[in-house]
Amino acid sequence: MIDYGRRHIALAIALACLAGYVDATGFLATGGLFVSFMSGNSTRLGVTVSNGNLVTAGLILGVLCLFVLGVIAGTLASRAKRRKPAVLLLVTACLFGAAICYGLGQTHAATALMVAAMGAENTVFQRDGGVSIGLTYMTGTLVKLGQQLAGMLNGGPRNTWGPYALHWLGLVTGATLGAVAHDRLLAFSLWPAVIAAAGLCYASTRLPATPPANQAA
Repeated sequence: MIDYGRRHIALAIALACLAGYVDATGFLATGGLFVSFMSGNSTRLGVTVSNGNLVTAGLILGVLCLFVLGVIAGTLASRAKRRKPAVLLLVTACLFGAAICYGLGQTHAATALMVAAMGAENTVFQRDGGVSIGLTYMTGTLVKLGQQLAGMLNGGPRNTWGPYALHWLGLVTGATLGAVAHDRLLAFSLWPAVIAAAGLCYASTRLPATPPANQAA
């Protein structure tokens, strides 16, 4: 993450905030399913199977498959000339559809579109064919935060841990806002996410298509 310029890091933090917002909204709407945090769903799948609840297990497995399909769609979209705007346009479209479905009371359809959107979002930052910044999960970010703090304590650079801390804080902030919005806006709670995604899509068009040599597109 620290190999990127400030504008790219700011976009990553904002996208983590968006992911937290959507995940919290989906979690509350479904009564405990994550729409972006697939590690949590994978653990739930194992526990559910052990309890013999195959119906719920099938539902969770479907969510995991939809997330992978979202990643596939995002990866294909990222082949466009301007990778980030293309992927974020897909994310915005999925969230737009989810907001409409949620407003109409179609929770399952809205959840499916939210999951696909979050899978696609993870393909915004890529390097050498792989994801360089995870946007909807924070385990790797917290590991890197700890490593940077350890390096600082060992006499290394003193300013490299900040982006990782802000990245984590972005997701937590988004989740907090999503929970508040779900409580107060109810069926309209996804529309702020749609507006934010559209704004970030536009903002990504203002980023340089080819960053400096030591940075990724």
